[in-house]
Amino acid sequence: MDPERNDSLLRVEDLTKSFTSRQGLAGSRVVAVDRVRFELPSTRPEILTLAGESGSGKTTLGRMIMGMIEPSAGHLYFMGRDVSRMPAAERQTWFRPRVQPIFQDPFATFNPLRRVETYLYETALNYRVAKHATADEQVDRALGEVGLSLKEVKGRYPNELSGGQLQRISIARALITRPSLLVADEPVSMLDASLRMSVVNLFRRLKQQQSVIYITHDLATAYYASDRVAIMLRGWVVELGPVEKVLGTPLHPYTQLLKSSILEPDPTRKTRLEVPLSAGDVRDDAREGCRFASRCPRVLDVCRRVAPRDTIVDGRMVKCHLFGDSDGHANGSGPHPN
Repeated sequence: MDPERNDSLLRVEDLTKSFTSRQGLAGSRVVAVDRVRFELPSTRPEILTLAGESGSGKTTLGRMIMGMIEPSAGHLYFMGRDVSRMPAAERQTWFRPRVQPIFQDPFATFNPLRRVETYLYETALNYRVAKHATADEQVDRALGEVGLSLKEVKGRYPNELSGGQLQRISIARALITRPSLLVADEPVSMLDASLRMSVVNLFRRLKQQQSVIYITHDLATAYYASDRVAIMLRGWVVELGPVEKVLGTPLHPYTQLLKSSILEPDPTRKTRLEVPLSAGDVRDDAREGCRFASRCPRVLDVCRRVAPRDTIVDGRMVKCHLFGDSDGHANGSGPHPN
């Protein structure tokens, strides 16, 4: 990819993160995210979901995008600028106001001894979005975007609000800086089922103003909320494209197994695919070849020897030898799907 291009909001180029774990004198290297590539367009906001089981690398990738973890290799371009090589001071003043995080647990976000509006005022003042005289107006505007008002929340402590209200306030706090990108890490997993869809619908409305990277293990909300979805497996993105294609008619065997693990409400459409109990366990000791080879129901000989390449098939990217030639070379063509 050309580093001078400026037609993408976000461009992730071969982003990699490895960790070294030590047990006594021995150490082992774990690659949590491995050469991930995708783009978010600057011309239209969208919701891109990073989906996968625990250990797939989706949260680590999200934290690198937010600037909370330094990548081991690769580049992260935002509005054409290489954030992965940006000085810390410039990240704080230029990057962080434009890319705002929303975390999983709204109850852990707020100190129970502080009134919730203090967090909103601090964000507005610290990022110089408003002065003291106009802070009320900016805070109330942000709360209004999530269906609340300053009058409703002012003076209240976290224990006086529901989980859904607290998560909405977390989102309002992120909106104060008028970001171009929200990164939401499992934002509904701690909420009751009755509240989840209201927050997911909120993200769909917010998409009119900014793009969202939505991180989840829940394929049902991913299908409902997303424009595109990236399925992650042990640090790889194994399938990426429009949500209707990836989750509607998945091509990668891992995506197919994930989809088949969702209970089908229509008994006439029950899956006939037998899912092994280990299908959701993405750990694998293989050091070469495909990381799903030991559990794949359609495994080929080449899968155990050669890592698959990214192949473009039917408007989506698939990392699978089923769509390459016998030597493990991709036979697809065309640009990476955006």
